Amino acid sequence: MLGPALKAHPHRDHRFTLQHCQLADRAQFRRMRTLGVCVNLFANHHLYWGDAHYALTVGPDRALRMNACRTALDQRVPMAIHCGAPVTPLGPLFTAWCAVNRRTASGRVQGAAEKITVAEALYAITLGAAYTLQLDHEVGSIEVGNHADFAVLDADPTGVEDADLRDINVWGTVQGGGFFQSVRCDKSCNPCPC
Repeated sequence: MLGPALKAHPHRDHRFTLQHCQLADRAQFRRMRTLGVCVNLFANHHLYWGDAHYALTVGPDRALRMNACRTALDQRVPMAIHCGAPVTPLGPLFTAWCAVNRRTASGRVQGAAEKITVAEALYAITLGAAYTLQLDHEVGSIEVGNHADFAVLDADPTGVEDADLRDINVWGTVQGGGFFQSVRCDKSCNPCPC
């Protein structure tokens, strides 16, 4: 439907974004590129439901290519990754970890050929996401003219082992010109006074 719609009403920079695209194959990603379509893949899916999809719902062949980040990048399809909050926990570094490691709950790597690098995952959750929203001129990177909203991390994500990416702590954030230091609390108060 998008092909005929774009033919009837051309728009050079529409950035139409397909959400999830869980089972898209290489040919479909090629078609996305031809149409100028972006994709936002649900990277956390492997950890939470990868084993069930592999064994029960879609079978091994489809499960191994689920959320095909590597294929999207290789086919030059603009890509973002997301966690599907509140379906899975909100946490960009955790989502990056899922796309980089592709581990299931049982610890199995699901589709090693679809893994992406830490740098590619960080790009997907920052500038990639901003691009799909047509906000890359405002957010997603730290440069003159953009909002200076960013996180300060305890470690360099590109300097840790891939398996440790999700364990990096956020030291603080800068948003709207204000600095907010993360609160670390060992108490288990409910409700939390911190």
